Amino acid sequence: MVELVLATRNRHKGQELAALLGDLGIRIRTLDDFPEAPEVEEDGLTCEANAIKKATEISRVTGLTAVADDTGLEVDALGGRPGVYAARYAGEGATYEDNCKKLIQELSGVPREQRTARFITVAAIVVPGESAQVAHGVLEGYITEAPVGSRGFGYDPVFYVPELGATLAEISAEQKNRISHRAKAFLQAKELLRARQSESIVGA
Repeated sequence: MVELVLATRNRHKGQELAALLGDLGIRIRTLDDFPEAPEVEEDGLTCEANAIKKATEISRVTGLTAVADDTGLEVDALGGRPGVYAARYAGEGATYEDNCKKLIQELSGVPREQRTARFITVAAIVVPGESAQVAHGVLEGYITEAPVGSRGFGYDPVFYVPELGATLAEISAEQKNRISHRAKAFLQAKELLRARQSESIVGA
């Protein structure tokens, strides 16, 4: 395995994931390198289903090992919403700001101790012709009453991590890549990929 493709066209996510996997010694590409690759509809009922579907399709199209992820945001006061629909919570084509604004509005009047939430990321690895391997990551926190911070993307400005005393949008990319839900899932995924590298060397 000399290269793999990250099943995303999201520039922010691509940079974040490339940093997490960068020390594998593998050329890391994104869907920007494959304009012919289709947009895979994320119609699964779980993050795992969406991640596996994306990785499987992109591996088939590119002929490369593909890594895909899907992230959900579970807010306890909202019965687990937005869940798997986090990226389009405010509707198809919604911006990050639109989604954060809707979330804050729906939690209006809810006290801090009841604003508990968690990010869940599932990363799927598909080697051409093989079944998917999956890794999981979870980050617990609270939803703030207003956006705080200018870093990161998505719900980062409204997701407060108690042990950091800050939102994800207030910390550096390096800090985020040590503690985030996506970091946890991709560190597991990296170990799965490293194990495959070792198997290839032994079997060579």
